[in-house]
Amino acid sequence: MTPNELKDVAAALGLKPFVGKQMADWIYKKHVTSIDQMQNISKDARAKISAHYTIGCSKPVDEQRSDDGTIKYLYATTKGDFIETVYIPDKERATLCVSSQVGCKMGCAFCMTGRQGYAASLSATDIINQIYSLPERDTLTNVVFMGQGEPFDNLDNVLQTTQILTSDWGWAWSPKRITVSSVGLSKGLVRFVEESSCHLAISLHHPIPAERAKIMPAEKAFSIADIVAILKQYEVFRKSGATHANSDISHQRRLSFEYIVFDGINDGIKHADALINLLQGLDCRVNLIRFHDIPDTPLHGVSDKKMISFRDYLTSHGLFTTIRASRGQDIFAACGLLSTAKQEAMKQTNNAKYNTQKND
Repeated sequence: MTPNELKDVAAALGLKPFVGKQMADWIYKKHVTSIDQMQNISKDARAKISAHYTIGCSKPVDEQRSDDGTIKYLYATTKGDFIETVYIPDKERATLCVSSQVGCKMGCAFCMTGRQGYAASLSATDIINQIYSLPERDTLTNVVFMGQGEPFDNLDNVLQTTQILTSDWGWAWSPKRITVSSVGLSKGLVRFVEESSCHLAISLHHPIPAERAKIMPAEKAFSIADIVAILKQYEVFRKSGATHANSDISHQRRLSFEYIVFDGINDGIKHADALINLLQGLDCRVNLIRFHDIPDTPLHGVSDKKMISFRDYLTSHGLFTTIRASRGQDIFAACGLLSTAKQEAMKQTNNAKYNTQKND
């Protein structure tokens, strides 16, 4: 809740409005885990609050640790589903990859989460809890919404979370510490660009619409050509270097395009040329990503030599391109693998209980 919402809570419980501000300070500045820890609020007031509310935080229920320091955490949501969060330390930086939904509607062929289907959108509580209850929370330098789900399909709760992270009354982070990734739902895209100052990453993965649709069904409803056309309407993303006409967003707001490189699918010169042509005029970068294998897929990654060659071709033609370091390959690195395993284990347990009861 925002401070104003917490003031409403206080008023509804017959408490003074300033108690709302006190609650906000305890939650967002001191990160308490229980209402009883709010020591400057009277015992009677805390009892009234506790009778109706909880902080809403809960620790991870499982984890996997990689030799490279990456940690994948499994969280239970308030409704009992499971989502994944990945902590990625790198020298003086530490990035957290958070989820926004249980499952996903987008159905991308290379994504394990998409195979789960869509179950639910996470509440702001479930999203912020991935950060709030992270054991390494105080080391974080960046948060990326690149985990399970499509953030623009749950934009209200994503924006609520980024507001908490960036507001003076919240965690007071710079928006430049946060990146939100999307396949590019058009209405959500416009809202995000105009209502947020956080960085934007578009999941592109193929520059040719007809071929992109084969691996990303969302292309049929949200064409990459239309997405790029929308982005080119905003001066903040154009190479002119001007400032967005309708906001105080500086030109330092970063626009990037994510591009998983698949062998024989999107790694040729024709794909590179199409990518250069598509993104012409945008002040952006392309992040090339190695494919983490998932079960039962015909898709395969490319060699490091191919990645470097593809990057160098794009860079030589004026498109700033980097290769993202691959992390956590010795654990369930790809999104959806750990939560899928957990759900399958629960199904087997429940089926075993049912069969035992049936036999009894």
